[in-house]
Amino acid sequence: MGEYTKKYKLIDEIPFDFSRRRLSVIVTDGTKRQMITKGAVEEILELCTLVDYKGQVSPITNQIKDNIKQISKKLNKDGLRVIAVCQKNNVRQDSTIFDVDDEKEMVLLGFIGFLDPPKESAKSAIEKLNKAGIRVVVLTGDNEDVTRCICERVNINSKDIVTGSELDKLSDSGVFRLLRHTNIFVKLSPIQKVRIVRLLKEAGNVVGYMGDGINDAPSLTHADVGVSVDTAVDIAKESADIILLEKDLHVLLDGVREGRKTFGNLMKYIKMATSFNFGEVMSVIIASVLLPFFPETPIQLLVEGLLYDFGQLTLPFDNVDEEYLKKPRRFDIKSLKHFMLIMGPLSSAFDLLVFAFLWFVFKIREVAIFQTVWFTYSIVSNLLGMHIIRTAKIPFVQSNAHKFVYFSSILLSIIGILVPFTWIGQIIGLVPIPIYLMSIILGVPILYCFVALFVKKIYEKKFGEWI
Repeated sequence: MGEYTKKYKLIDEIPFDFSRRRLSVIVTDGTKRQMITKGAVEEILELCTLVDYKGQVSPITNQIKDNIKQISKKLNKDGLRVIAVCQKNNVRQDSTIFDVDDEKEMVLLGFIGFLDPPKESAKSAIEKLNKAGIRVVVLTGDNEDVTRCICERVNINSKDIVTGSELDKLSDSGVFRLLRHTNIFVKLSPIQKVRIVRLLKEAGNVVGYMGDGINDAPSLTHADVGVSVDTAVDIAKESADIILLEKDLHVLLDGVREGRKTFGNLMKYIKMATSFNFGEVMSVIIASVLLPFFPETPIQLLVEGLLYDFGQLTLPFDNVDEEYLKKPRRFDIKSLKHFMLIMGPLSSAFDLLVFAFLWFVFKIREVAIFQTVWFTYSIVSNLLGMHIIRTAKIPFVQSNAHKFVYFSSILLSIIGILVPFTWIGQIIGLVPIPIYLMSIILGVPILYCFVALFVKKIYEKKFGEWI
């Protein structure tokens, strides 16, 4: 190779493009000029009028072309990509600038087959992605035979294959219909790939695009998530949002699972915060109207909120039910509104039940005791209610939280019960309470859990989801 680079000097280059599907260089060894062209077999055969076979140059016939196409097609069906090579010596001697018009009357030298088999893990990874509700669509510049062979090896349905030329004849609505049942598109230009990505997004899909070549850069930019690999060309890596460092498609599945897990825990926190805060605001307003004093002082509300916020900080570590991870999820403001308007008033109803017990049953008229009971009850109730909201299943039985969530819930509940007996409690206006009032602090949250489980089943039946 070093010998040839020293012997030949590059004069000009006609770069590759996706309509010609070939590349040419013009070189000289000091005595003669030579154009060498490589590209797709069909496109190269169109340029050739001669063929060099065993050192003999002769006119290329239709029979020879058909034979070459058959050999190429057989190689393609075996999964090999085929590139043809041709050359000519009679190039213009008085110019240093060449164009596509010079690519003609060339001599076919032969063709080269490249085998790029799919990774062994690709088949199982694609099957798992499909089970996770992720549809795999192949957009490639390769021809139909190579693509079909590769797709069959990784278990992608190759019954319907559409070429780029067929795609250009269709309107957007026609492509929409194709996308419902077609998973493989071949001989695509970068613009055609971008068109499919755009139409998938317009149909309401979240589109991730994976590619490593120059022709993938526009699609990587237009997709919701662009994914490339560390061995990709620079422009592909610059265009991608994520670069995979491991050569295994299971990394994508791991990323999807972690993303869904993160989204699920985020939705737990949002729904929990909105419903509890909405319920507590309702309780404070109603109690402030009905009672001759405030049920809690501002500083007590702040300390209470701080304590159960510490408990909710462990939610990013929480376990997520396998059923939740099986399909994609979207943030839906209507779902959040429905959750808040149902679970918020439910928690407020139990707050009012506590007020009623304290006022009518236990005849509590001392402001400090009243405020202390509700302070402690609110912390215990919210931390216990967190376990009801975190899963669509029955907590502690069918679904277990992460050990950090359990630990923080137990620890902060104990702290909430003990604070009134400490100097911190005295500073914020809390006082030690009689032991019999612990029946409210512990009993009402347990009752809330049973009622919330019943409401959860009704909610799921009506809206088809929980988190």
